[in-house]
Order: sequence, then structure tokens, then C-alpha cells
Amino acid sequence: MSSPGNALGSGALDLPPFSLDVEVLNLGADVKAVGLELLETESREPVRGTKAAQIWSAAFPALAGEEFYVLDFFSHLDRVRDFCSTHEIPFREAAERCLVIPKPTQEQLLDIFTRFESETFGMRVGPAAETPDPAVEGELSKRGLDAYQSAYTHYTFCAVCEPEDGWITLLSETLWPSEVIRRVRPALQPFDVHIARPN
Repeated sequence: MSSPGNALGSGALDLPPFSLDVEVLNLGADVKAVGLELLETESREPVRGTKAAQIWSAAFPALAGEEFYVLDFFSHLDRVRDFCSTHEIPFREAAERCLVIPKPTQEQLLDIFTRFESETFGMRVGPAAETPDPAVEGELSKRGLDAYQSAYTHYTFCAVCEPEDGWITLLSETLWPSEVIRRVRPALQPFDVHIARPN
């Protein structure tokens, strides 16, 4: 029912300020992927800055649930290394050009998303993430996140994170949009985010 001042029922005015679009991606017949895009509802521009960091740092532990996860960095490693050392965030040197951060806390994730918003980095989730994976980490060192394409089936999911563009790509055999939404909805309630499955 519309109020008298909103007789046309303008949907955008009634929605929360932020939207998370969750949809199946077509990356080829052999790749199962789900895209998560965090946008300002009215402008449809990517959410950036502090608010984006807060939302993503809440969504990531919710996506992982009780499973172990790691973040993978493969560029600007000196900056990542210095940042982790300064902020007392544990990490390990995984390969020549790969640095792994095991299961950062939500507070550490907030710091990471804030500091490295302009970087592309990855996330691996599942029992296989609990121990070093020299094959994947070596490929990350050589090919960046393209390494996930042949490795993601060994994990619950692998994620390609591009925060500056408001975009996360989940590669997973088991997570579909409905399950992604079920996992993140409670974590994102405090941030007034509209979660949608665009057509």
C-alpha cells in the first residue's frame, strides 16, 4: 500500500542505501561461479571506502561459516608484509610471489579491506585450506588468481576479490546464489543492505 506522497510506488526510494546483487555467472561450461556485486542502490555505483570494508568484512566470515579460510595475496607483497607485521596479523610466505593470511578475524578483515581496497586478492575456504597447498600457491605466484580455475573444486569455494569494483566472484561446486544469500543475510542486517538476485 502506497502512502499519499508516493502514489507511484517508487521502489528505489523505499529500498536500503546499499544493494548486494547475487547471481550465477557464466564463465564457461566447466566453471561454476556466483557473482556478488555491492552497489549503492540509487546510483548503481560500487560501494567503496569504510562502509564497503565494513560490509565485506562481515560477509566473508558468514560465507565461510565454521570452515577454515585463508586470504591469498600475489602482488605488492612488500606492502602486505609490512601491513601485517605492523598490525600483528599472522601470515606465511607461501611461494615466491604468494603471501597467505590464515583465518583473519573480522576486525583484521576490516583493516585488510580498508587498506587493500584497490588490490585484487583471493580467498580459499574449506578443509583443504587448513594446510599449505604448494601446487595452488605456486600457481598463484605465477598466474595470479587464474590459479583458482583449476583448483576451486578442492575447496568449498575460492573467491576472487576486487573490492574497488564492488565485486567478488565465488568459484564453487556447492554454493549457489540461494545458499550465498542464506549465509550472508544475518551478517549484513546491521548495514541496511538489500540482497537481490537480478534477472
